[in-house]
Amino acid sequence: MRKNILIISLSTLILAGCGESKKDQKSKNEELQKEEMHEDHAMETLSVENRIAFMSGHVEVGLALYRAGKPDQAAQHLMHPVSEMHQAERAGIDALGFNPEVFKSVSKAMDEGKPASEIEPMLTEAEENITLLQKNAGGDLNEIILFLMETVVEEYSAGVSDGKIVEAGEYQDAFGFSMVALKISKRMEGDKSAQLIKELIKLVDMWPEGGPLADSTPEPVEDVVEQTNNIIKNL
Repeated sequence: MRKNILIISLSTLILAGCGESKKDQKSKNEELQKEEMHEDHAMETLSVENRIAFMSGHVEVGLALYRAGKPDQAAQHLMHPVSEMHQAERAGIDALGFNPEVFKSVSKAMDEGKPASEIEPMLTEAEENITLLQKNAGGDLNEIILFLMETVVEEYSAGVSDGKIVEAGEYQDAFGFSMVALKISKRMEGDKSAQLIKELIKLVDMWPEGGPLADSTPEPVEDVVEQTNNIIKNL
């Protein structure tokens, strides 16, 4: 039932987005800023597996941006797991194997301008720690992907307007959540798993091959929303 409701909601967003004016976009951005002020409270209501999936998305895009040669854009995403602003997101994850020192070391090395040869092993360690958290958190993989698709739509809609990137961080976050969903889908079994993977690859391919850079030319919001709908139908 929740899946069907979400499909209807996303379809409504496509129609609304097509007729959105600049004034509407400004109003929406102001509302999103208000929502961000209450992010910690919202995180407290999420299951631990969804919080870890959310955190994973930030790490995933941070890795992609660093490896695309954009450490300045990667930094804020890789710091997300240990940021003071996101304490509620980390509640209870120490017991699952969270290693904050890994992410602090990455941030410090990037701030000091350390060479890639020194930073890359740290990034691999950070990636492994996130994978461990996902494994230990467990959860219903279908529900986690459903949550990620909803989040992709929210972030992409905030990041893109009138064919331009207006909030690079949100545009990039949506890529990270898409990548996490794709990786999760490859651990799933069932009649729909192969098609699900194909649909998620199509979603990830809606960002440039060179990475979700801040100066990219984005795909239309309605196209991304439609593709998340295709994914949800295969859950």
